[in-house]
Amino acid sequence: MWLPRCSLSLSPRSGEQVPALTVQIARASNPNGTTAMWVRDRLDGLWDDQDFADWYPRDGRPGLSPAQLATVCVVQFLLGLSDRQAAEAVRCRIDFKYAMALELDDPGFHHSVLGDFRERLIEGDRTDRLLDLALTRLKDAGLVRERTTQRTDSTHVLAAVRDLTRLELVTEAVRAALEELAGTASHLLDGLVDEEWGRHYGRPVRLGKNPTRPKTRILATGDDAVRLIEHLGQHGAERLSGPRVQALRQIMVQNYYRDGAGRLRWRTTEDGGLPPSPAAVVSPYDPTARHARRGHVTHWKGFVAHLTETCAPDGVNVITDVATTDATSYDAKALPGIHTRLKRRGLLPAEHLVDGGYTSLVHLEQAARDHQVTVTGPLPVNTTRQHSKNNGFGRDDFHIDFDRQQVTCPQGEVSRGWHGPYPTSSPTAAPLIVARFTKSQCRPCPARTRCTSTADSARTVGFPPRELRDLQLRVRAEQRTPEWKARYSARSGVEGTINEFAHGHGMRHCRYRGQPKVHLQHVLTAIAVNIERLSGRAPADEVRSTRPPTAFQTYLDQNAIPRSKSWRTVDT
Repeated sequence: MWLPRCSLSLSPRSGEQVPALTVQIARASNPNGTTAMWVRDRLDGLWDDQDFADWYPRDGRPGLSPAQLATVCVVQFLLGLSDRQAAEAVRCRIDFKYAMALELDDPGFHHSVLGDFRERLIEGDRTDRLLDLALTRLKDAGLVRERTTQRTDSTHVLAAVRDLTRLELVTEAVRAALEELAGTASHLLDGLVDEEWGRHYGRPVRLGKNPTRPKTRILATGDDAVRLIEHLGQHGAERLSGPRVQALRQIMVQNYYRDGAGRLRWRTTEDGGLPPSPAAVVSPYDPTARHARRGHVTHWKGFVAHLTETCAPDGVNVITDVATTDATSYDAKALPGIHTRLKRRGLLPAEHLVDGGYTSLVHLEQAARDHQVTVTGPLPVNTTRQHSKNNGFGRDDFHIDFDRQQVTCPQGEVSRGWHGPYPTSSPTAAPLIVARFTKSQCRPCPARTRCTSTADSARTVGFPPRELRDLQLRVRAEQRTPEWKARYSARSGVEGTINEFAHGHGMRHCRYRGQPKVHLQHVLTAIAVNIERLSGRAPADEVRSTRPPTAFQTYLDQNAIPRSKSWRTVDT
C-alpha cells in the first residue's frame, strides 16, 4: 500500500546481487541481453540506495528502494512508458527484474509511487544531482572522460497547456481558481457562486479568436475575478490561496487596470500597457511557461532545452549536461551554468562548439579564464549602419590607442573624448568605451557622409575594453581560416541529437507542468539516451561484420564489370 511521502524512511541496501533464478530465466529468455539488462551488467546499476540517503527522514515506515525507482524512471523514458505501463513492466518483464535485482515473484509497486518519487526529485538541485550520479558511473566505467570536444545547442519545448487568447486566459484563470478552491476549501465559495457562475465557469472555456460580444465578456469576466479575489480577502483566506489563485491575481494585473475614476479597464498596447513576454503568464495551470518567438516563423509557449554532448570521433557521444530555461532567455545566459555543472562533474571540455546564440565576448573570456575552455562559435556581427550596409567607415577602420585613450579616424582626426567603459543593457554584451569626435572636427571633413548620417552630428565610436577587443579581433581573424571551419563543422552533429530527443523521445512536448518537472523530464530523457547509445555499442574486441553484396553486385563482380562501391558492402 502506498503511503504519503512524509511517512517513508530509507534503509539503504548494499552489495545487492541479482537472484540466481532471475539470472537464469533472464539469460534463457534474452540470450543477447536487453538495454535494461545492460545497465546491470555493464554499470552494476546506475545508483545505490546510499546515494539517496539524505532525501528521506530517519524515522518512519521503510520506503521502496530509491535506486530501483530511479532506474525505473530512466527505463520508462527510454521505452516511452506511462507510469502504469512502467509499474506493469516491473511486475511482468524479466529484464526489468534483472536490472533491479528483484526476485521473480516480487509484486512490484503501485504506479502512483513514481509520481511521488518525481516530487522528491524536483526538490532543490536533486534533478541535476541525479545526472551527476549517472555520469559519475559512466566516467568510472571509462565511457566518458574530461577535456574532450563537446558541443551544445538548444531547442524549443512546448508546455503542456492550451494556446489561449487573452480573454480565454482570464476566463480560464477564474475557472481554475474556482476548481482549486472547490477541492481545497469549498466553504469559501458559499455566498459567491450562483447559477450564473455555473454557466460561465462550469466547463473549460472555448471562445476562439472572434467571440460574440467581446467587450461585454471582458468586463463581466474581469468583474467576476475581482469579486472572487475580494471575497477571499474578506474571509482572510489569503493563506489558503493556492498557485492557481495566485496566478489569477497576476493575470488580472497583467490584463486589467483601473482608470482615474476607479473603473476596470482592459489593457492594450496604447492604453495601460501590456507586460513584456518574460513576465506575462500564459496559462493558470503552468505559471512558469512563457511565450517566445525566434525569427519570423517559430513562436511557442513553453521553455528552452539546452543539450550538451561529447563529439569525439573515436567513441559514442554522451550527453553531459541538460539545462531547461525560460523561453524568453538568451542562449548565451545558459553557458556559464553549463560550464559550472560540467566542472562539478569533472567533465569540462577542452573545446566547446556552440552556435552564434551562445557566443559573446564576455563568456568567451570568462570560460577561458575560469575553466580553461575554448568556446568556439561565430561572434555576433557588427550591427552599425556602416557595417551592415558595407558603405562607410566602420569601427574597424578607426585606430584605437588604449594607452593614450585616443581614437584616430581614417582622415587623421584624433578623438576629443574617451568615456567609460559603460555597462550595457544586455547581461551577455561586453561593456563599451565610447570615444567622441566634435562637430568642429566632423563638419569640414570631406568624408563626413561616410561617417555620419546628418549634417549637424559628430561621430562616436564604441568598442569593448582592451582585453575583450584583442580577443574579438583574434577570434574573428581565426574564424576566417580553413582550420577553424574544419573544427567547427563538428558542431552540426548536435542537430541530429536535437532531432533524436524531439522525435525519438518526445522531448518537444512536456509531459508535466512547471519548469522543475519539465527539467526532470529532460534529465531522465538524457540519461535514457546515454544508456541507449552506450548499450548499442559493439564491444571493443568484436569483429564488425560487413553486409553481403546484392545479387546484381555479385553478378557484376563475377563478370569483371566495374561498379561503384555501395553502402551495403562497407562496415556497419
